[in-house]
Amino acid sequence: MIEANNLTKTFKDKKRGVVRAVDDVSFRCEPGKIYGLLGANGAGKTTTLRILATLLKPTEGSAVVAGHDVVSAGSKVRAQVGFLAASTALYGRLTAREMVTYFGQLNGMPDGQIKARLKQLADELDMHDFLDRRCDKFSTGMKQKTSIARTVVHDPEVMIFDEPTLGLDVMTARAIVRFVRDCRDRGKTVIYSSHVMSEIEKLCDKIGIIHDGKLVAEGTLSQLSERYGETDMEEIFVKAVGGEAALLAAAEKQA
Repeated sequence: MIEANNLTKTFKDKKRGVVRAVDDVSFRCEPGKIYGLLGANGAGKTTTLRILATLLKPTEGSAVVAGHDVVSAGSKVRAQVGFLAASTALYGRLTAREMVTYFGQLNGMPDGQIKARLKQLADELDMHDFLDRRCDKFSTGMKQKTSIARTVVHDPEVMIFDEPTLGLDVMTARAIVRFVRDCRDRGKTVIYSSHVMSEIEKLCDKIGIIHDGKLVAEGTLSQLSERYGETDMEEIFVKAVGGEAALLAAAEKQA
């Protein structure tokens, strides 16, 4: 389970002074559910995810992940979380097999368990053809599949995916979406962030929309559709954040 309570994160900027990247954000994600977190670039979405993954400490508020506080029990949270970020990198000189094995060892897994888990992930993500190739020779899709495998090799209870299909071809994106859906079906707690609205519509049991650091809307797709009088997720998103003018103003603020 993930429970965020009044999360706030501020940064100091030379030009703008104190910036509230995340502003009093609260939400809850249950096991066996996918929570979609939407926001334009600079809205505070990725900062929120980094707090939940213990990469950043909140300025105010609190969060509990898999039963542990993200500040006072960070190591226990990390043992139960798999966090795939846009910046997740691979070691180019290692093969996919070596990469995933290395992260399994970092998580304290015995060799036999790593081997079995690697086979399972290779089956689910269709990785067998490149398991023994070096990562610096990979296509974008191969890199992303390997990044996912090394992120979740320890079979965590909580999985956080930040734009996992960005820049991928259709077939690779479909494989990753299928993998995320399977994680939910196995009872995992999943947060999924994407700019691909069709993925949000298909995958997410509940959706939260962040704009200018605030959670401005939350609900199931049907609830949001009824609230904003739209059936298209993109139109719902634009209305929730205050229209296209608000999105343009936010983009100019980030520039």
